[in-house]
Amino acid sequence: MRIAIIEDNESVAKGIAYRLQDRGHATDLIHDGIAADDFLRGDGNDLIILDINLPGLDGLGVLRNLRARGDQRPVLLLTANAEVTARVQGLDAGADDYLPKPFDMDELEARLRALLRRQGQDIRTRRDFGPLSFDTQSRQLFIDGTAQDLPRREVSVLELLIAAPDRVVPKADLHEHVYGTGSDHDDTAIEAHVSRLRKRLKPGGVDIRAQRGLGYRMVLVDDGA
Repeated sequence: MRIAIIEDNESVAKGIAYRLQDRGHATDLIHDGIAADDFLRGDGNDLIILDINLPGLDGLGVLRNLRARGDQRPVLLLTANAEVTARVQGLDAGADDYLPKPFDMDELEARLRALLRRQGQDIRTRRDFGPLSFDTQSRQLFIDGTAQDLPRREVSVLELLIAAPDRVVPKADLHEHVYGTGSDHDDTAIEAHVSRLRKRLKPGGVDIRAQRGLGYRMVLVDDGA
C-alpha cells in the first residue's frame, strides 16, 4: 500500500511515515498545499492523510480540488481544530474520516484500516503474472501457489513492477515507491533490491530486465522478450 502524507509539521509527518513504513507501506511526504495539489494529480497513492492547516493552499482546498477531479481515493483529514464546525466542513468537502490532533498512532492505524475496508470492493486485491500471484492487501507473493517470504523492500519493488507487467518502470519511480518522495537513499540501493528479487523470481520463470537509462521491466522468461 502507498500512502500520501500531506502535513506541514515535518516531525509529525515523519513520525507517521516511520510508523507506516514499519508496517510495510510506502509513503510520500508533502508539506505544502500547492505542491500537494499538483502531486495528487498524477500520483499512484492508494490513500491520503491530509492536514487542514497547510501553507500555500489549505487542506480543504486540496480536498475540494481532489474531489472536483472525480478522484475518490480515501482521505483521512487531520487538524488541531476539534470544533464540530471544523469537522463538518472537512466531511462536507469530501473527507472520509476525521482525526483531531494530538492523536495516538494506534488510532490513526485503526482509522486507516477502517477506510480501506470501506473501499475494499473497489480495490483490486490480487495481481497475477504468469506463475506469480500477488495479494496487494496482505502484500504476500505466491509462486505457483506457494507463499514466498520476501523482505519488505523487495516486496515494494515487486508491487510496482507487477502493476505494470511487460512495461518499463523508471528507476526513479521505484526509488520513490520504496523510500518515499524526497528520500536521500542512493540509486544503487534500488539496483541491489532488484538484483535480489530477480534471483528469487527466475526459478519461477519470471525475469526483471534492465532497460539502460530507462528502468526495469518484468517479463516471462519464455515469452521471447
